Amino acid sequence: MRSLANRLALIFFLITLGAMTIVYVGVVPHLESSLVSDRSDRLGRAADRTTPPIARAIDSNAPVAEVDRLVRSAADQANARVTLLGVNRGSFGTQPFVKSDSNANADIRDLEFPAVEAAIQSGRPERATESGRDGRVVELALPLFFRDAAGHRLLGSVAVYSAPLEDVQANVELVRTRILIAGLLALAAAVLAGFLVAQSLGRRVGRLEQVARRVSTGDFSARFPIDRDDELGRLAAALDAMQRQLAELDTARRRFIATASHELRTPIFSLGGFLELLEDEDLDEETRTRFMDQLHQQVDRLGKLTTDLLDLSRLDAGAIELRTDETDISHLAETVAAEFVPALGAHESELALALGDDPIVASCDRERVAQVLRILLDNALAHTPVGTDLQLSAGRENGRVRLAVTDAGLGIPRGDLRRVFEPFYTSDGRRGSGLGLAIASELAERMGGRLTAESIPGRTTFTLAIPG
Repeated sequence: MRSLANRLALIFFLITLGAMTIVYVGVVPHLESSLVSDRSDRLGRAADRTTPPIARAIDSNAPVAEVDRLVRSAADQANARVTLLGVNRGSFGTQPFVKSDSNANADIRDLEFPAVEAAIQSGRPERATESGRDGRVVELALPLFFRDAAGHRLLGSVAVYSAPLEDVQANVELVRTRILIAGLLALAAAVLAGFLVAQSLGRRVGRLEQVARRVSTGDFSARFPIDRDDELGRLAAALDAMQRQLAELDTARRRFIATASHELRTPIFSLGGFLELLEDEDLDEETRTRFMDQLHQQVDRLGKLTTDLLDLSRLDAGAIELRTDETDISHLAETVAAEFVPALGAHESELALALGDDPIVASCDRERVAQVLRILLDNALAHTPVGTDLQLSAGRENGRVRLAVTDAGLGIPRGDLRRVFEPFYTSDGRRGSGLGLAIASELAERMGGRLTAESIPGRTTFTLAIPG
């Protein structure tokens, strides 16, 4: 039963079997009693119409021939056998005897008329069924009363209406047979339909499994088949989207490994070379000082790369905590801009501040906003030619605080603009690890804001928007 097709076929079989069992148990046992009750009711209605003439004939001491005629007439009208029994009362109790019978040529000694005794005892019409030589019959016994000379009402006779139940049993057997045949056909159809549906589902699942195995081995060219708009089709679409993301992530991972290897190899080789040179005892002090400055720069470069990697991993793990307080955004922007005075001088660039005259206060994490600004300014200096001027602006718009860093560099190609916030991606493919903007974008989202980029040749603007 490990096969999906077999399990679904079994489920269809059990459901259909359960439904047929419910129908059989709910219909067949009650069908016979309902048909017998219906036949008895029809006898009762016929007896109500035909018994009064017989009772009047007995009460008036009509000749036997007249009573026999009335009994046969009642049988014809009721389409049943009518037997008139007299009642003897003696020392041995009440003893019924046959006075007249509509079926004079038939022997009635095989019938005991159980309804008669009950009718004599209760004085009311009684019903019963019994089996004779010709099969089961339903009986209705009606007590007939007369008045004696003193005017007392006495039971003198009992009229018994009886009808065979062969047609009832035949109908019940027919219904039972039809239900069983229909049930067997339904079970066969359910098993076949379940097997065919399961085979179709199994083939579709098998195709998904084959593609998944190819993807698991690193073959990201495989595509999940999206053949229908149902649950499996939507699953295939989700898996295909996941496969594309994995492919992009794998490409980014490979690019990052190449970039990180290059970024790490250069300072490590430089450190090794400078250390070898510093081991030379004949090195003059000026050269030693210059080499030491280079060592510090390479160490700072390594430190920044490892810090970016740590920040990105902490963001992915959700380990970054935000501390919100009231912050003067204008003062914060001025503070961060002051930190870049040496870097701006080395880059031969100027940074213009457009912060407005009114204070801009926002409830935010001061350190994280400052970190985003540092990343944007550092990115602008790293990816623009020497002498490119920058602008840092701040303002409030539509209930949100906006901080923007604009440079007058060459711009970002349109095809690269939508990917600048992806981890490990760099538009020039060489400079930087591609982590700074990814970290800045993630921090902006954690603060309930958004980081966007706009670029045309000669002007590129990165804008941080946070709740005000």
